[in-house]
Amino acid sequence: MARPLRFRHAPGRWTEGRVRAEVFDPLDANLGATWNRPWFKPPEGYDARRFDVDNGDTALFCWTDDEAYWLGNTETPSSLWRTDKYGFEEVPTPVAEWAERELRAELHEQSPWLADYPYLSWFFLPVFLSKDGRWTTRDFFDDHAGGFPDASRDDALEFYESFLSTGVLDDYRETMAGKLGTSEQLDLTRMAATMGEFHTAKLLVDAGYDVEPEIEVTTGHSIDFQAQAPDGQQPLVEVTRPLPPNRRSAGTPVAAVRDTAKTKTDGQLAAHAGGVVLFVDCSSFPDDDWYAVRDARPEVGHRPAVVYRMRPDGRVAGYTKGSVPLELDSVLD
Repeated sequence: MARPLRFRHAPGRWTEGRVRAEVFDPLDANLGATWNRPWFKPPEGYDARRFDVDNGDTALFCWTDDEAYWLGNTETPSSLWRTDKYGFEEVPTPVAEWAERELRAELHEQSPWLADYPYLSWFFLPVFLSKDGRWTTRDFFDDHAGGFPDASRDDALEFYESFLSTGVLDDYRETMAGKLGTSEQLDLTRMAATMGEFHTAKLLVDAGYDVEPEIEVTTGHSIDFQAQAPDGQQPLVEVTRPLPPNRRSAGTPVAAVRDTAKTKTDGQLAAHAGGVVLFVDCSSFPDDDWYAVRDARPEVGHRPAVVYRMRPDGRVAGYTKGSVPLELDSVLD
């Protein structure tokens, strides 16, 4: 599975002739490509070209007398194979902003339904325009409402747009967007599980906590979040998302919750030996399945735990088990 879009940095003196000979010509020879001017003004001090590949791929290249940056969802010319890769936040801001303008315009031309959701488009741009996942990640939101059952595409998109536009995850964009994956095969289970982490982050932020994802612990694992409270407390949070019974072997909603939580508690959380709050996101459950869980309030094999379901209108219902070191009364119905 290819990774989300990243820049390649090629130091040294670049000219238009060198760009043609070492970058464009090999790409054109292998796949067929067109040498075009960029759609938007290049960064100050840089010259730039846009390579539109015959198979629908795109590559951007900008350069000065001292360096060049390549960004593309197509095959990389051999002249750039040994160059270092950088995320959007690691390259000069004008270079990143120019590339994002180019790619967002392409994204909205190909998928105009995303144009009304500029922040979501920006946040997931590294996967929406990735080499292998450009269509599957869009299909996940377009055809499957981001994993919400019985919800429209626009309801789901408005929900995520509203949360992401707060900017609380901006510093972790590459990490969080990359979790959605860049596979050519649509994996609803994995993608929905990823959005469970966004739901937990929203729940924590709405309750007044700052969040930091991917916290490395001494067992060698990474825990999904550290919640940072104003009083200095920093509880760790791990997220799991059970499938509804109609999409797994478990026969009942309660069994689905227990089995999924058991996988997490017998593995990662057992190795950590306590100190982590388990969040069980049941947002994939339709109403009847969730009502069964809500009424039974099953144990999940780990305490403290929060079992909840979030809906696109912002409603959150759930219950807790054990002494949860988080104040969630204001957001949990």
